[in-house]
Amino acid sequence: MKRIVIATVLNQSGVLNKITGVLAKRKFNIESITVGHTENDGISRMTFVVNVDDDAQAEQLTKQLNKLIDVIKVQDVTDQAIVARELALVKVLSTAQTRSEIGGIVEPFRASIIDVSRDSVTIQVTGDSEKVEALIDLLKPYGIKEMVRTGLTAFLRGSQKQVTDLSSYSLLK
Repeated sequence: MKRIVIATVLNQSGVLNKITGVLAKRKFNIESITVGHTENDGISRMTFVVNVDDDAQAEQLTKQLNKLIDVIKVQDVTDQAIVARELALVKVLSTAQTRSEIGGIVEPFRASIIDVSRDSVTIQVTGDSEKVEALIDLLKPYGIKEMVRTGLTAFLRGSQKQVTDLSSYSLLK
């Protein structure tokens, strides 16, 4: 089963390597990782989508990650109300005749054509994974020349946000 895990970490060299090392040692399959700065200098947020066998294994994962010194907080948010998005860039084969067709396909998805060349168009789509998958499926008949996806990034919805006291971290002072 897929689990969505968010880790708030100190933004230091080697943190990602330590975390992926823990996951690899315990043979967790990582489906995606996204990492980015947060509203606090020196703090990053990592979103992992991992495959686990059961709830006990998911709990073990969060406990192991919480033991790492550069990790501030780890949450399994799979069953909570979250805001989650993914970005995909898809280069599709096109001709002058098929460009307007492709434009008609991407419009309902609120996706956009961000590059046009003689033989292809590049489409940018953001949304939940199902939306991204649905658009990709519709574009396949045209011929996908190249594609890249960011993986899921997420955080808790509004009133669920738990504020972590970061004052004890010397990087922030």
